[in-house]
Amino acid sequence: MRILIIEDEVTLNKTLSDGLKEFGYQNDVAENISDGRYFLSIRNYNLVLLDWMLPDGNGIDIIADIKAQSPKTSVVVLSARDDKESEIEALRAGADDYIKKPFDFEILLVRIEAKLRFGTSNIIEVDDLVINPEEEKIIYKGEDIELKGKPFEVLTHLAMHKDQIVSKEQLLDAIWEEPELVTPNVIEVAINQIRQKMDKPLNITTIETVRRRGYRFCYPSKKA
Repeated sequence: MRILIIEDEVTLNKTLSDGLKEFGYQNDVAENISDGRYFLSIRNYNLVLLDWMLPDGNGIDIIADIKAQSPKTSVVVLSARDDKESEIEALRAGADDYIKKPFDFEILLVRIEAKLRFGTSNIIEVDDLVINPEEEKIIYKGEDIELKGKPFEVLTHLAMHKDQIVSKEQLLDAIWEEPELVTPNVIEVAINQIRQKMDKPLNITTIETVRRRGYRFCYPSKKA
């Protein structure tokens, strides 16, 4: 599970980031709306923790954009505003939950778990192909397909951006925790694994190489 924290209070965002990592959540931290939009453009998130008041605007103003881009992403607004009107405004703007500051981290964690547990499923279904990111599972015509780790994450990211060309750099930023420490060749290795372990045995094509630009999820294109 991956969470985006958009919070400009440095001490709080570090506390949230460190605490979530202890419970197995991957996360990124942005201190303003602009940086938050950047992360949202390159990665898929299960949930966004969104501060109301940010240096470059109000967090609730980007909720509609988050939902339009990724309807399955839950948004939890964090705010020092403790009036009923503000809570109503955030929820009407599309937030899935509203938590008033200061808050107990354990309570926040439980509410995050609830949103992820009961939120909209991230399962991707295209014809006979089912990709379940939550369980790292692929099913084709009712049969389980063995594809794990980075190849699975690459396939999932491309499938979530179906019909879009995704560059190697975008894949590195979206999937690898420290993309600057690896070379773009790891993408080629992952794509090759997808083709050898999945496409070739099933006689299908899921990933198209777009020369000099990147890759695109193209299933249900069939091999000749």
